[in-house]
Amino acid sequence: MKTRTIALALVAVTGMLGLTACQDSASDTASSSSTTTAQADATPDAKPRRLLWMGDSIGEAQAPALGAAMKASGAEFASMAAAGGGGVIGEIAAPTWEALPKELASFKPDVVAYQITTYDWGTPEEQRAGYERLAKTVNDAGADLLLVSAPPFKLDDFYKAHEAAIAAAPKSAGEVADRHSDTVTFLDASTLWGTDSAAAQAQRSKDGIHSCQQGSAAFATWFGKELDKHYGFTPAAPDQWATGTWTGKKVYGQLGCA
Repeated sequence: MKTRTIALALVAVTGMLGLTACQDSASDTASSSSTTTAQADATPDAKPRRLLWMGDSIGEAQAPALGAAMKASGAEFASMAAAGGGGVIGEIAAPTWEALPKELASFKPDVVAYQITTYDWGTPEEQRAGYERLAKTVNDAGADLLLVSAPPFKLDDFYKAHEAAIAAAPKSAGEVADRHSDTVTFLDASTLWGTDSAAAQAQRSKDGIHSCQQGSAAFATWFGKELDKHYGFTPAAPDQWATGTWTGKKVYGQLGCA
């Protein structure tokens, strides 16, 4: 990935969230190592120690930044986010339900974060049933569940027929979280993205749906702060992870990100 692209990723994070600028990736690595040790010593009971990330292709584009941020903060990270799927509602969710128990058993996360997908179609009752099943599966494996609202995105011809379900999903997720407040939490990402897809285009790829490196880094920074609020997690500063090899991941090239 060109130096310009790497620099842009951090510039965008500092611009959106008022953060300080970065150092080069070599010094970042050394700094990250010492910071991770200090964080582990300071917050021995904080979660997550092992974060499992779930979602669709939007989540897949956010995963490289999340992974870099979690690693710099001393937490292990795994992603199940899947292009063309990743949801927990309806027939399209079958691969998720097949893979999730295996991932929970092998990775053993203490926190699972599920970003509502663009495929969470169905009635509110069907949505609640899917999120209830997810909560039970994750909680039974000994992990907490975070239900995260998706960023607003352009509703093209493919999604237009499901506009009502897409709009209803965050409320359905919030209702499930309210029922299981000890082990399930709803995170409203509109505090980062807002609700207008057109206003968020600077952080998106040309398709108006997925995040480029800048948006993914901004999301990972926001997410780390949410973990701090709910779990006492100490996120590493973006200057320790927002540049580096993750910005050159194949997913960004496929999205036409600069």
